[in-house]
Amino acid sequence: MTRELHLNLFINGRGHHEAAWRHDASTYRALTDVSYYRDLALAAEAAKLDSIFFADHVTLGEDIEHATRGELEPLTLLGSLAALTERIGLIATASTTYSEPYNLARQFASLDHLSGGRIGWNIVTSWAPSAAANFGLEQQAGIDQRYARANEFVEVVSKLWDSWARDAILDDRASGSYARSQGIRPAAHSGAFFKVAGALNIPRSPQGRPVFVQAGSSTDGRAFAARYAEAIFTAHLNKESAIAFYNDIKTQGRALGRSPDQIVILPGISAAIGSTEAEAKRVWAELNELSHPSVGLARLSNRFGGYDFSHLKLDQVLSVEDFPDPALVQASRSRAQSITALVARERPTLRGLLHSLAGARGHFTATGTPEQIAGIIADWFTSGASDGFNVMPPILPQQFEIFAGEVVPLLRKRGLFRSEYRDGTLRDRLGLDPVPSQFDPAEPVRRSA
Repeated sequence: MTRELHLNLFINGRGHHEAAWRHDASTYRALTDVSYYRDLALAAEAAKLDSIFFADHVTLGEDIEHATRGELEPLTLLGSLAALTERIGLIATASTTYSEPYNLARQFASLDHLSGGRIGWNIVTSWAPSAAANFGLEQQAGIDQRYARANEFVEVVSKLWDSWARDAILDDRASGSYARSQGIRPAAHSGAFFKVAGALNIPRSPQGRPVFVQAGSSTDGRAFAARYAEAIFTAHLNKESAIAFYNDIKTQGRALGRSPDQIVILPGISAAIGSTEAEAKRVWAELNELSHPSVGLARLSNRFGGYDFSHLKLDQVLSVEDFPDPALVQASRSRAQSITALVARERPTLRGLLHSLAGARGHFTATGTPEQIAGIIADWFTSGASDGFNVMPPILPQQFEIFAGEVVPLLRKRGLFRSEYRDGTLRDRLGLDPVPSQFDPAEPVRRSA
């Protein structure tokens, strides 16, 4: 079968540039207005994208004065969008650090039923240091402990989602039999972090469980992704880094007995698109002019676990000595490593670094005409850097409208992207194997995770 490009729209605020909310081309609707998300979801569905995605934060952040905050809780939002869309996949972030397996399993199973099998779960360990205080903890758990908990969390929810046979519900009015009790089994999990009896109180969903999505790129994050992830949202500042990551994850997955085509890798791309290259460059210039240094400094500090960068001058040329050792960072270690690598390679000023991170927080940024952006996407896809892209428009909805209306048709002309949806679930669209059941006959099964 011909390899197919996958595209996901990452909906974030009024755009992925931190100053997008101030730009005249961004929406004026409130971030709590469901019609804003509905219109973006329907536009992505009209363009035949695989899915849309929402990140999540379990803390407000200290940059609220100059940055957009206060978006809707994503699982609740997905419930609404499931009723307003028909075909597009719906992916939401939920934390293994600050959630309980039974509740989360119920929520995602319900969403998968409501959407007819279009749900994905972006599995995160919540790196923000300030989040712990919102859940009665004095400090954030270290990265090793967070990933240990995450591994067991996925094990528990997988048992819960697999606690019902596909045909457990009989609904036989004549005999008075609603369900086969032998088709429902308790999870009966007892581990280091969780004790969960089960079974789940919701029948098996259309996909068996949501598609597992993951976004960590640290050593721990890569090991977790290689074991569980079916789609990976990853951040790279250049193609060479993306190729190295792609090869590493596929190799690790193969060593664990997984087929490489069962791990779909989608680097982020934040593209400023214009009718000319000069027009596209003006998009970044206008956004950077509207950005506030305090927002970038706060985000940079968070990436390094709260490190204070305020002693640095904005026009000071940076070196890696200006940063703490990223290997010791307990927050977003992979992003910290990516940032220090950029500093070592390019030696930017602090202002320049903040501008480069303002556009997409460490993801790849591109600038050009629709033809140039389509060419970049095709090049990464065909050269082994990606299986598609996590599309992160710097301004919403304007830049996505250009992407959907002008870049996507060019990708179709190249024979890389679909013109129509095929029937099936999100799992089917991504080319993923069905989720096996403990109630299946005992025979070799090709497992997707």
